[in-house]
Order: sequence, then structure tokens, then C-alpha cells
Amino acid sequence: MKRILTTIALCLSMALLATVAMAEGKIKVAGIYTQPIQQKWDACLHKALVKAAEAGEIEYVYSEKVSNTDYIRVMREYSEQGVQLIVGEAFGISRDVTKVAEDYPNVAYLMGDTMGPRGTNLSVFDNYIHEPCYLMGMIAGTMTKNNKIGMVGGYPIGEVNRLFHAFMAGAKSVNPAVEFKVSFIGSWYDPPKAKEFAFAQIEAGVDVLYAERAGVVDAAREKGLVAFGNVNDMNKEENGTDVVVTSALWDMDAAIGHAIERVKAGTFAAEDYREFTMMAKGGASLAPYYEFEDKISAEIKAKVAETSAAILNGSFVVDINDDEPKSTF
Repeated sequence: MKRILTTIALCLSMALLATVAMAEGKIKVAGIYTQPIQQKWDACLHKALVKAAEAGEIEYVYSEKVSNTDYIRVMREYSEQGVQLIVGEAFGISRDVTKVAEDYPNVAYLMGDTMGPRGTNLSVFDNYIHEPCYLMGMIAGTMTKNNKIGMVGGYPIGEVNRLFHAFMAGAKSVNPAVEFKVSFIGSWYDPPKAKEFAFAQIEAGVDVLYAERAGVVDAAREKGLVAFGNVNDMNKEENGTDVVVTSALWDMDAAIGHAIERVKAGTFAAEDYREFTMMAKGGASLAPYYEFEDKISAEIKAKVAETSAAILNGSFVVDINDDEPKSTF
């Protein structure tokens, strides 16, 4: 009964969406998220789509906390109801998502995925914020007092691994003696567990933390350490004042804007949106230093600015390494 009511509600919502969109000349877009939209990865997509809706570009609906076992059903329902662009994630269900795209060639799909674009209408993106992670690592390498940095992540998959490797490379570039403790909590959203893992790393001797997951900042605060944030501005959004030095930010505005433009022009095609999630296109950046502005040496700030400029003009390339990173002590 619950599924029937949900389906009826979805149909009514889509009918209203279609009426309004046709009247205003907007395209209809749906987001499908496996996590609550408060989870930072999905929140990044959601915020970009909300911004496009508020700008009058699209009519936007979404479904959150959709399990992988139910994901394809939701995709098909939106596809049947006249949505022109569907944004979501295909991790773990790539084959099934590909089949849906094949069955609805007139619908555009922009999905988080590692398999690459397929067919004519399935574009993909991933989290390529490794460049600001490298810059963060440079700063972290100068702030550790005992040359031991801790890193707490969700899962050892490409989108996380490349960020850790870039961070480690940045730290090593300014401090060859630095060592790392790497842990994965086996969840995308479990702040208490991430906090527990961070405490264990602190007990092992780290004095700086990379908070790839929510919960690590709380541990750093309680133990009087500094941390570096990931995806969102953790200084402002995750109680990181006086704890989070800076964060590697992910912004999907450029990617979403490109997809919307393509759909409106009737030119949407299967593409890899990687470049739209990197610094040159505005998809990645380094957050302000806030209260740490005067606590970071002028020398390293200048070096970070110089490296950032080199990344933007293409004269310096941060390596992409998707292999699982290992602890070095």
C-alpha cells in the first residue's frame, strides 16, 4: 500500500510539474539520491539543482534515501512521467542504469559513475576535487608538529582514494618526512563511527586530521587538533570554527549548467563531465582560511597561491591515483 501511495504521489507531482514547465518553457529535472540530501555528496548535487530552479531554468523534483534495490524503479517512473533530465548516481548499479538509458533514448541522464559515458544519452561525472586536496596537503604538511597526519574516509573507492593520494602528495611536497595513518569507516554517513576512528588515530599519534567524512571534526575539536575539510565548507557547515583550517570544495553548478544547456538546445550527448568538477571550470576550489589566515605562514600561503595558479593555467597537473592508499606508520 505504501508503494502504491508513493507512486500515486509521484505521478501527481510529475503531472503538476509538467503543467508548470510547459507554461514557463522550463525543462523538467529529477534528482535521485541514495542518501539523505543532508549527506554532503548528494547535497552538492541537490544545491546545484535548487539553484538552477531558483534561477528559473528548471522545474525540479527529487527522491532521497532510495536504496539500490529500488533505484531503477524510481528512475523508470521519472522517465515515464516526462522528466527530460535525471541526475543521480549509478555506483554499484551501472549495468541496470545503462539499460534504463537505452530504454528511454529521449531522456538525458547525468549520473555519478566510474564506468564512463555510454550510448547516446548517459553522461557521467565523479568527484574530482583532488587539486584543492593537494593544496590542503601542502598546508597540512607545514602545520603538523610531529609529522603524523591522520585521514578518515568512507570507502576505499576511486573518488576517495584520489583525494587522499593528492593530499598526501601535497604534504610530501613541502615536508618529505610526513607520515600518514589511513582509515575507512565502511559508510558514507556515520558521524559517530568516523569520530571513533579519528580518536583511534589520535591515540596512535597524529596531530592533524583530514576529515573526508562527517564526525572527524568533532574529534579534532575535543582533542584540540586542527583538521582539513572535504566537499563542503566544514569550517562553516560542520561546526568547524577554530578547528577546520580550510576545505577542498566541490561545486556542481558548472556541470549541471552544462547539462541543462545541452538538454534545452537538443544537443545532450554521452559525455564525461570530469573537467566540470575540477578547478579550471570552477567545479573545485579551496575554501577561505577564516580564523587561520594569520596562523598559516606567509611563505606557504604564497606557495599555495602559486601552485593554484599553475593548476589553473595547466602548467602543473595533480596526479590522479585511484588505488587504495595505505598507512605509512
